Amino acid sequence: MNVLTSIDEVRCASRAAHRDSKRVGVVPTMGALHEGHLSLVRAAKAHCDVVVVSIFVNPTQFGPNEDYAKYPRTFERDCQMLEQEGADLVFAPTVDEMYPKGAVTYVTVEGMSEKLCGKSRPGHFRGVTTVVSKLFSAVEPDKAFFGQKDAAQVAIIRRMVRDLNLAVEIVVCPIVREPDGLAMSSRNAYLDPQQRKSALALSRSLKQVEDLYQKGEVDATNLIQAGKKTIAQDAAVRLDYLEIVDPETLDPVRTITGPSLVAVAAFVGTTRLIDNTVLGRPDR
Repeated sequence: MNVLTSIDEVRCASRAAHRDSKRVGVVPTMGALHEGHLSLVRAAKAHCDVVVVSIFVNPTQFGPNEDYAKYPRTFERDCQMLEQEGADLVFAPTVDEMYPKGAVTYVTVEGMSEKLCGKSRPGHFRGVTTVVSKLFSAVEPDKAFFGQKDAAQVAIIRRMVRDLNLAVEIVVCPIVREPDGLAMSSRNAYLDPQQRKSALALSRSLKQVEDLYQKGEVDATNLIQAGKKTIAQDAAVRLDYLEIVDPETLDPVRTITGPSLVAVAAFVGTTRLIDNTVLGRPDR
């Protein structure tokens, strides 16, 4: 497994693979890898000949009072895990490599970027779409692998790819959970034991919404109220939002008549966590 730090290096490696008729897959990460990330690597291995994993804590998607400085960085451990999984390349650029001095260009998906996490984290999705577009330009992948946990991010990236006519297929993989239901996240490392228990309120709220839907409730307002009531049972959890939206447009849904994304974000202590589920899928 090779570790590359420059855009030229990773682009050359990708083009060499393409010349040999190999399919290139990329797994974008900010490091601090866990089983959720590794599941994406395995999916990429199953679909592609060459797997590139990026490790880059992207400063433009963090707000001024967010956790950029303290975001967990475990590069050596990450590389060991990726080598065990059979990743071919790690792309680990510096901030200066990704954002040349004086850079003033951003990629923004208008409208969608202000929804869900975009409401409470202004500029967050602009930072995501900018860095992902840069990553796609550098790696030139055939497929890119993302987790369903970041469902809003996925919807926005899909729209960016469509609108900019980018030649990359977006592959979305299921949420990976701890045995007790907590969605895996690098930020879970911030939680102390009591907060870790409180964090289960997010998955419990989604389960409550799912159960009511399975019993026949299709009014989004009623489903949202039930989910919020579950969150409110733990005083240590501060709700940011719980919404039901169209999974492609992120527009609010009033009645569940087709696939609908139930998305929740909440603070446990100072740690902000997200989770989601989809109602109305053909397989549900």
